[in-house]
Amino acid sequence: MAAMDDLSLRAANPADLDAVLAFWKVAAEGTSISDDGDGVARLVERDPDALILAEREGALVGTVIAGFDGWRCHLYRLAVHPDQRRRGVGGALLAAAEERFVALGGRRADAMVLDRNTSAHHAWRAAGYEAEPQWSRWVKHLTG
Repeated sequence: MAAMDDLSLRAANPADLDAVLAFWKVAAEGTSISDDGDGVARLVERDPDALILAEREGALVGTVIAGFDGWRCHLYRLAVHPDQRRRGVGGALLAAAEERFVALGGRRADAMVLDRNTSAHHAWRAAGYEAEPQWSRWVKHLTG
């Protein structure tokens, strides 16, 4: 992965999973049904390059999941530590995700962004993303 000044990006590995889950409790907005060790382990096992980590001085400062199913490019869990926001971490993570998608043949990326997370809306817009109000997310939980 890329490096930006003192920021380094790399794919997560199984040894990172506990740190990632703890990080999301501090830096991510909301939780997901798959925010557990088994869920993230399955992601890393199935697609080892999908979970991208940003680190500064060895400390985790940001994450993004860049999932590609062979047809669509999906972005999840763009999270930046509150002390590291507005320092290029999110932009670097999105650039790395987009590079991954292009290399895989992806044509369009979409992101899951909570409506109530208005501070994130600014970051997504700055990176060139736009909300598509004609779409709604429909969800069915498959497990209890």
